[in-house]
Amino acid sequence: MPQIERYNKKISGPIEDRIDIFIDVPKVDYDKYTSMRPSESSAKIRERVMEAVEIQMKRAGKLNGKMNALEVTKFCKLGPKEEDFFKNASKKLGLTARTMEKILKVSRTIADLSKSEKIEISHIAEAMQYRKRTFSI
Repeated sequence: MPQIERYNKKISGPIEDRIDIFIDVPKVDYDKYTSMRPSESSAKIRERVMEAVEIQMKRAGKLNGKMNALEVTKFCKLGPKEEDFFKNASKKLGLTARTMEKILKVSRTIADLSKSEKIEISHIAEAMQYRKRTFSI
């Protein structure tokens, strides 16, 4: 759609690179919507988020999104398998240093929400899915 493409071009690359998470929200048809089962309550989600915030504050004294490059290196360490996965994906996708840092921060947050001490491949893969993708219709 030309309107979407025009809108997407209004945000410059360097500014876009500073946004941590992009999520596409697809249309849902009526039958699928009415057949959906109840989702997790907002109160339960809030509880999980507050637990993750507590973990982050105990670990670094700040939220993951506020970590600088040195803190990312310290608190977002990857195991050998995770390092290989991230390295290969970063090369294949041509990620910038800033984007890699954002992915590590989001991966750390996903791990915190999962109450996982270490960042796993699944956390990295999920975080990578939240990066901006070229939109085509």
